[in-house]
Amino acid sequence: MSQRFSLLFYFKKPKNNSKQLLPIYMRISLANARTEISTQRKWDPARRNSDAGRALGTKEDARGLNAHLDTLQSKVYEAQRQLIANNEELTVNSIRDKYEGKKKKSKMLLEVFREHNDRVAHLVNKEFAPGTLERYETALAHTASFIQWKFHVDDIEIDDLNYEFAAEFEFWFKTVRSCNHNTSVKYISNLKKIINLCLKSGWLQRDPFAGYQMNKKEVVREFLSIEEIQSLHKKIFSVDRLNLVKDIFVFSCFTGLSYADIKKLKSSELILGIDGETWIATKRQKTETVSRIPLLPIAAELVEKYASHPKCINEEIVLPIFSNQKMNAYLKEISVLMQFHKDLTFHCARHSFATTVTLTNGVPIESVSKMLGHKNLKTTQHYAKTLDKKVSEDMMALRHKLTIVLVNPQH
Repeated sequence: MSQRFSLLFYFKKPKNNSKQLLPIYMRISLANARTEISTQRKWDPARRNSDAGRALGTKEDARGLNAHLDTLQSKVYEAQRQLIANNEELTVNSIRDKYEGKKKKSKMLLEVFREHNDRVAHLVNKEFAPGTLERYETALAHTASFIQWKFHVDDIEIDDLNYEFAAEFEFWFKTVRSCNHNTSVKYISNLKKIINLCLKSGWLQRDPFAGYQMNKKEVVREFLSIEEIQSLHKKIFSVDRLNLVKDIFVFSCFTGLSYADIKKLKSSELILGIDGETWIATKRQKTETVSRIPLLPIAAELVEKYASHPKCINEEIVLPIFSNQKMNAYLKEISVLMQFHKDLTFHCARHSFATTVTLTNGVPIESVSKMLGHKNLKTTQHYAKTLDKKVSEDMMALRHKLTIVLVNPQH
């Protein structure tokens, strides 16, 4: 429903005024509200056309005043038009602020970031994984540190964000924080999500990072060969904790499950599959997609090995896993003892499952993607690095076919 808008020029007679000239004011009315603005001009009421709201006559002073009032009127109408075009609140005060060039105080970046993280925190284990909140909190801390480093202030308005901010943020990550390219892009991408929130909420009228490229560089993902997996599986360490960590890592190599998914894996999620064998039926914590994985012999052996462990019995879980921090520390220790010269992580284990255990042995990428709990094949392709051995086998088969065709064309 449209609101009635009007603009009027009128004389305002001060108290005890004995002079012939009176100040002219401009009144802006909208709905039931109004505001008054001085035109910074005075005029003789006897020389005024009350119907037109302008000065009478064609003398130079009358033409000058009328031109000034026309200009003021045009500025008010332009302010009204801009507010409507930008879907901003239309009130007499907003029209006046726009007319006077007053900048509406915009949202503060870190304030919006914190409000976003607070909402995520309330939805942890409902819509978001704990790791998601942790990443946003880290990104917030980095953003706050950068603002202090660059601007020497505690926060900045979102209207002050621009291409230079993003470029300088990347520079800061790579120099001050000594982060690699992909890590830098990851944190800037987290900030970009906050920018998108501001755009969708109407707090920003344009994307301040438009034109800034955030492409990650292709990296060579480490994985273990089948010989390395076998030697690790057979290895018996003199320390029990290392044997447990080794077993859990190998379990990941033969199931493709991440640390978070193994940690929450319940005994009830081991089911009888369509083939009569034991399967894992679980929901990935990161993506909430369902993973259904047939249990390979070595994985089944490890499940049986720890079935009677007190922690597994009491908590009804499959494996008695340590904290993520301890697991990573112990895996580094194992890597040194095994002389692998590779970083043993659960990412490495998942890559080993995708590449060495499944794809290299002829399992279709569609099946691998489903077991890994990926939502699309593109994600799986980042994990799946075909080994030279597989290329050699495929080309050997092609060579054999071509030889038959060339030697005996009739066949």
